[in-house]
Amino acid sequence: MRILLIGEFSKLHNSLAEGLKKLGHEVCLVSSGDHFKNFPSDFSTKPIIAELKLARLFRKTIYKLFYLDIASIEIGIRFYFLLPKFKNYDHVHLINEAPIQTIPFFERILLKKLFQQNHKIHLLCCGLDYNVAKHLFSHTEPYSILTPFQNKPNNHSELRFFKSFLQPNHIKTHQLVYKNIASVTASDLDYVNAIQHEKKYKGLIPNPVVITKYKPLEIRDKIIIFLGINRLNSTAKGIVYFEEALKIIQNKYLDKVEIKTVENLPYYTYITEYLAAHIVLDQVFSYDQGYNALEAMAKGKVVFTGVDKPFLAYYNVKEDEVAINALPDVNYLVSKLSWLIENPEKIIEIGTHAQSFIQKEHHYIHVAQKYLNVWQE
Repeated sequence: MRILLIGEFSKLHNSLAEGLKKLGHEVCLVSSGDHFKNFPSDFSTKPIIAELKLARLFRKTIYKLFYLDIASIEIGIRFYFLLPKFKNYDHVHLINEAPIQTIPFFERILLKKLFQQNHKIHLLCCGLDYNVAKHLFSHTEPYSILTPFQNKPNNHSELRFFKSFLQPNHIKTHQLVYKNIASVTASDLDYVNAIQHEKKYKGLIPNPVVITKYKPLEIRDKIIIFLGINRLNSTAKGIVYFEEALKIIQNKYLDKVEIKTVENLPYYTYITEYLAAHIVLDQVFSYDQGYNALEAMAKGKVVFTGVDKPFLAYYNVKEDEVAINALPDVNYLVSKLSWLIENPEKIIEIGTHAQSFIQKEHHYIHVAQKYLNVWQE
């Protein structure tokens, strides 16, 4: 079959494409590379003009005045000129209900044309969209990516991004997409409650992870703790809790740990930076793993991420078996890190379990087959 993947978040579509190709299908991926992460694609809509130094001041000014990023317009224009190449695909998979990542009005024009010239359209609930934003504002779960903004005074500017998905302009995009799709699935547990009411919802399909062989972790000297920060979403991920916990750990275990912190790195630089790490700090305000967490687990790292009770129940695993649940509590994080530092054999044990878990639940070829099963219903 001919399959077209639209958009990219954290390498998900790249890994899915690899799995689909292994199963014998023709796959084409188009994306803007997911900002500074620079993920590859067959056709790129990455903004070039808007990223020039001469354009940056103008870009910042327009954003401050109108809350409009001109880079998104350039992305849309680049996609428009590529549209003639995206015809007669058997299945088109959207990474999000606004997968092109241009301004809403232009997004709808491009999506309508895309829908008209292809066969079955499928949607992934991944990242923020109308259903997710509505769920975040109307439900009282213990914590979510909205929590750090709700707890801040004068939080109007921070909440504006979340509320933009509830505005009429985006709702029109949401309605257009759901009118034309054959199916929608969730990429992880953080999205299930938000979309399980949809008639076209087909369930959760775990993120695909390309599996390669890695040597088991070894602890020869200091325990290396890695924190990779994306400043674009660090507040929503609760990175400040990790930063505060690491200050305490650094003083408490000066001779036992090495702490490495990096910011805003392209993907392939990022994964090189954490290869030597034993412990990776991912995110706090989640109930499932982010993509970087899954890849780190595949390499046998002990990851602090979302593995709360819903996750444990869904995958039938025990607390601290495959990863460490990260909570918005500095003392708790310090306690868990101290436990690992003082019991290094646990790092090896959990890392081994993590690798087995990813192999079982997230193998890219097995996950690709799950997508095909849904698409061919």
